Amino acid sequence: MDTLRINPERFLTDFAELGKIGATPEGGVDRPSFSDAHLQALEWFRQYADRIGLPARIDAAGNRSICLASANTSAPTLLIGSHLDSVYDGGRFDGALGVMAGLEVLHTIQDASLKLPFNLKLNPKPNNRSKK
Repeated sequence: MDTLRINPERFLTDFAELGKIGATPEGGVDRPSFSDAHLQALEWFRQYADRIGLPARIDAAGNRSICLASANTSAPTLLIGSHLDSVYDGGRFDGALGVMAGLEVLHTIQDASLKLPFNLKLNPKPNNRSKK
């Protein structure tokens, strides 16, 4: 197999799109936990997952996740990601970089039709530190 590589143009475009949600005039983001902006970011995540063919699951607590499943039904799961909310007036990379990196990894592996010996799950949970 050739070396697996992410698509940097796609990554930057997707990251810029997410960065518009809760954007501040200073170039950061303001997406406190469970604010309108945070909920919009979670909806963006769900729509993105649907668009790449990995529908997001929402559990009873409202946590979203997407999974690139292994063909092995008893395979372990590797959990990756970060959070989509931010501290007040946080930087664009606060949490979102880990989620976007996870999305790009899932997208890249899926594009390559790579079969993993484990499930790869992305689960952006709230950081719960974004209170004023």
